[in-house]
Amino acid sequence: MLGITVLAAILACASSCGDPTFPPNLSARVVGGEDAVPNSWPWQVSLQYLRDDTWRHTCGGSLITTSHVLTAAHCINTNLTYRVGLGKYNLTVEDEEGSVYAEVDTIYVHEKWNRLLLWNDIAIIKLAEPVELSDTIQVACIPEQDSLLPGDYPCYVTGWGRLWTNGPIAEVLQQGLQPIVNHTTCSRLDWWFIKVRETMVCAGGDGVISACNGDSGGPLNCPVEDGLWQVHGIVSFGSSRGCNTYKKPVVFTRVSAYIDWIKEKIQL
Repeated sequence: MLGITVLAAILACASSCGDPTFPPNLSARVVGGEDAVPNSWPWQVSLQYLRDDTWRHTCGGSLITTSHVLTAAHCINTNLTYRVGLGKYNLTVEDEEGSVYAEVDTIYVHEKWNRLLLWNDIAIIKLAEPVELSDTIQVACIPEQDSLLPGDYPCYVTGWGRLWTNGPIAEVLQQGLQPIVNHTTCSRLDWWFIKVRETMVCAGGDGVISACNGDSGGPLNCPVEDGLWQVHGIVSFGSSRGCNTYKKPVVFTRVSAYIDWIKEKIQL
């Protein structure tokens, strides 16, 4: 059984996690473009930066407490001003019902983040104020330290990334089935070879369904018991040859490799 780490005292005010009010449609795809059910991934956030007086989507993320968002280190530029959109579905609708925008207090990038090798591609955003949970805004569950999923385990990637290589950013939230690829397979010579570390997890690689630019930092959502979901991965990188390249699955930061680090940062 896959245990769920609720981080009892830390996930303040959350009586449950990973339990969407509006169930997702489990047959959709990201690249290739099928829309998610509105608010069916209520921990999904849009990380946005300010340029020319306009807020622009850059990455996804996952709300893991009422005050903290999990995302990728490569999404963070210390020279930019960020905000977090929660409860969002259509990014073109600023005042979307059930959504809020939160200011950022502090951003914690992993101390051993390596931009060249993409090691330790994880960051936590502390919000300026706790958000109020609702049907459209909920916290994600995260797995127990060092827990692993078997190959072909059915997980789903979500985000507003490009609908195809070099295509437009999606207006509404997308989702797609991305089965887990075990480390032995993903590290083969004709797959990702030595670029993939054991602190990463691969998913997809069928050449059809994939995350794409703009999905970075977003969750790899995996089902567990009782209809709940855990975020097992953070979108990190894919192939430079295209978003849905065969034998080049999306590579995620494996959340279960960083549970102690996450606990440390959300207690600061």
